[in-house]
Order: sequence, then structure tokens, then C-alpha cells
Amino acid sequence: MLTGCSQPQPPNIVLIYIDDLGWRDLGFMGSTYYETPHIDELAASGMTFTDAYANAPNCAPSRAALLSGQYAPRHGVYTVASSERGESRFRKLVPTVNTTSLDTSTVLIAEALQRAGYHTAHFGKWHLGNNEHAPENQGFIVADEASWKTKRSHFMPDTGEYMADYLTDRAVDYLKEQGEKPFFLYLSHYGVHTPIESKQDKIDKFSQKEGDDHHFDPTYAGMIESIDESVGRVLATLEEEGLAENTMVLFFADNGGYGPITKMHPLRGAKGMLYEGGIREPLVVRWPGKVQAGSSSDTPVIGIDLYPTFLDAAGVGASPSYTLDGVSLTPLLTGTGSLDREAIYWHFPAYLEAYRDSEVPWRTTPVAAVRSGEYKLIEFFGEGQLELYNLDADIGERNNLAEDMPEKVDELYAMMQAWRQNVNAPVPTTLNPEFDAETYRAANALHNPYR
Repeated sequence: MLTGCSQPQPPNIVLIYIDDLGWRDLGFMGSTYYETPHIDELAASGMTFTDAYANAPNCAPSRAALLSGQYAPRHGVYTVASSERGESRFRKLVPTVNTTSLDTSTVLIAEALQRAGYHTAHFGKWHLGNNEHAPENQGFIVADEASWKTKRSHFMPDTGEYMADYLTDRAVDYLKEQGEKPFFLYLSHYGVHTPIESKQDKIDKFSQKEGDDHHFDPTYAGMIESIDESVGRVLATLEEEGLAENTMVLFFADNGGYGPITKMHPLRGAKGMLYEGGIREPLVVRWPGKVQAGSSSDTPVIGIDLYPTFLDAAGVGASPSYTLDGVSLTPLLTGTGSLDREAIYWHFPAYLEAYRDSEVPWRTTPVAAVRSGEYKLIEFFGEGQLELYNLDADIGERNNLAEDMPEKVDELYAMMQAWRQNVNAPVPTTLNPEFDAETYRAANALHNPYR
């Protein structure tokens, strides 16, 4: 064995995480209205995943699972705020009580990487609690959540600076300050979440551009362009600081797009649903020397896979006493193998009221789903309804095969039940005494444009 030779430094990791980004909201994903040249360039220099999924159909649970590496039933963060959303008279079941922050015993990815010798930083949206649950107490050495919540605007209070620009400034400054130690940067944008706000010059620019039936809003297009500029600045800084060659850069998002503003066509559904439009997301991974530029994978992957992937890249294992539900994507990224996994799962035992311009009461009622191979099974608990789709043949989930393929339904349902038992997933069964069945049937019969 040679002596005096230093081991190669583990890669730096930069995770750029977008809020409410639709599956088709980028140029390389097919949009001709939105302009994303920097993200498109990132995609061309790394691997893109056609079948990548968010952990949940809305923000907090998706982030909780991302950072913990665990499915929702293990930590109890199922939705945003209360699971009793909307009018009680329309809720058939009493939903599972929701948790809004991760227990401090949960080992977040930043904590695991810090123990492995990484410097860690978080800039932007957190949405997982304050005080002892704040990022500074969950493994991030440097953190700046900014002050978006104080005014709920994408323009900073007092200064008027656009939030995406502010967060990118923080990220760029951080990158310029890094030395020999490997680092993990989690840049978690508030965009493109509502309120739909953009800088005026961008609104003016896209107002002059013709949209289509799916992408058409100039203010939202401006928001996406600001995110793209952020990605461009981060990539440029990595190059300028000599960091690019040893940095894994990931671009991902927490859930599907906001239905009234952008369409995930040909996917069905939008944010807040377990149809593909609510959970399928763009995922790009650039890792020089490991990932072939311009490569792609159609293997189904999910956000909880990033935690073990980062540990793998860092050359460390997970704590034997801590359960990780995801699997490392390294075999796919490096082209050395496939993933040893039977299925991926979602569990959302909560209600989400419909968008304001929809006449129906719900975006979703309590629901769960499993994807195995090309098949996906969805179960709506209150309705006792099972829906089966072949996503290879029917990516838009329009042809429910449940009656035609009862054996496949039984197979996937058995898998889902076994998984629920394994992770102790609660299934709501208690009837809500305030439920008005007749009114609900009449309301639910109305058209939901997002389903």
C-alpha cells in the first residue's frame, strides 16, 4: 500500500430546490414559452430523470422526507398545517393528525454530512419549524431563511429586492468563502410558489411573447426566468472559484405546479394530488467525472433517494440505528447498475381544499399510491376507490385499468398494505359526524379542471 498519498476529497454537493415547479415548466422538459437556458445547459451536462418524483404532493411533507430520507409515516409530516382543511361537512373521514416539524431525534442529511466532515449551509425556504427545529439546530452551520413569511411577498420587506436574487446572492457569497473542506449547499427557493410575482421588466418581456394552452402567464414566466438566472449564477461561481469539477449539482422541486397558472400536460392533476401532475418532477444531476453528460434515466426515483446518494458520494454510510427509506442513485448516475427496489410509495391521509376557481370541494381527499414498474395504484380511503394506471401506455392516467386487471390491483394493493405495516402508516377510518353526504355528492359531481 502506498504511503504519503492523500485520498481524493469527497465531492461538494449543491442542491437547488424549487417550490411548486411543474413537470413541463422548463425548456428541456418541453416548454416553448418559459425560458430556462441555464437549467437546460445544466441538464445537457448531466443526467436527467424522466420519472423522478417528489415525496408528497405539497411542500412541508416533501421537504421533511427529502431532508430525513424517510417516508412520511416515520416522521408524521403529512401535509401543510392542519390535515382538516376545507369545510367539515365535506370531510367524510377524520383525517390523521398532522405534525408540522421533524422531531429533533431525526438525523437530517445536513447533520449526517456535517459528521462526515462537510460544511453545511441552507438559504431559503425551510417550512419545518422554528426555534429548536430551525435549520441552525438541524445540522446547518450557516442558514438564512430570509423574511418572506413576514410579508408573504417575493419582494423583500424594506429593500424591495427580489427574493430569488437575494437568496442567490447569499449562495454565491457562501461559495466564494469556501476553502479546502467539502460543503453541502441547500439553496431552497421560495419561487415559484404563490403569490405570483415577478420583476416588471420580465413581465413586460413575456407579455410580448405568445403562449399556448398550457404555458401562458407572463408573470409566472418571469418567476421561472429569475430561478433560471439563479442557477446560472451558481454554476458560473462554481466555475470561477475552481469548484465545478468536484461538485455534484442537483436541480429538483418539491411538488407539482400550481394548477391555475401552469399546466403539467400531458400529466393529469397538479399540486396537491397524487396524480402524476402533482408529484412527477424534473430532476437533473451533474457530477463531473461520474455522470455522463447528456445522459438520462427512466427508472422511477423519489426525493428520499437523495439522502443515501449524498452519503454514498461522501463515502460514508448511514448510522446503523437510523432508518433510511431511500436508495442511493449512484448505480444509475455512474452507469454501473440498477436500483434494487420493488416500488415507491406515497401516503397522504389528509384533505386539501380545491383551488379557488374550482367548483368541487377538494383537490384531494385522503389518499395513497404505489408505483411498481410501469403500473401505479391509487387508493382513495374515504371513497373506497382503487385506480390502476399503466404509465408507459397512459402517462395522462385517463384509462383506469382496475376492473380489467384485478390480479395486478391485488398485487400492488398487497404491496401497499405490507409497506404500511412496515412503516406503521395510519389509515383514517373514523367517520366525521359533521359529514353531509348528499351535499358532498352534489358538489363532487361538478367539474374539476385539474383532474
